[in-house]
Amino acid sequence: MPHHLMRWAVPLAGLLLLVIAWRLEGWQGLALAGGFLVMWLLLHTTRMMAVLRLAGERPVGHVASAVMFNAQLRRGSTLLQVITLTRALGQQRSAPDEEPAIWRWADESMSHVDCSFVDGRLVEWRLERPIGGGPAADGAGDVAASS
Repeated sequence: MPHHLMRWAVPLAGLLLLVIAWRLEGWQGLALAGGFLVMWLLLHTTRMMAVLRLAGERPVGHVASAVMFNAQLRRGSTLLQVITLTRALGQQRSAPDEEPAIWRWADESMSHVDCSFVDGRLVEWRLERPIGGGPAADGAGDVAASS
């Protein structure tokens, strides 16, 4: 399902669950469905906070290997999913409220991946490796684009 539909589908599904629970079981069903929805929200929030806590403990914009990170990226991933992959917050390269939002992760060899996000979803990314001199550079000095 496209992500712009998910913005409406998830709340509508929750509302539909509450209405069906009310119609079938009255107050008890409504309480059970409400408890389920609150638990789901708490689990989602707990996961998000755990990812951000771990990412906050590492240097901003650092990744162990930019090449491996580049290979793991998938179009449509959320920023939270990308942060989960890197275990680090990215270095913001665009203005704060500008679209597309561009974030960079780099490794110690000065290779870096620039990721572009539109509406919070990854739309394209670009791996750039140093020409020649970096310790992980194999002399090719290539620039690879993935999107």
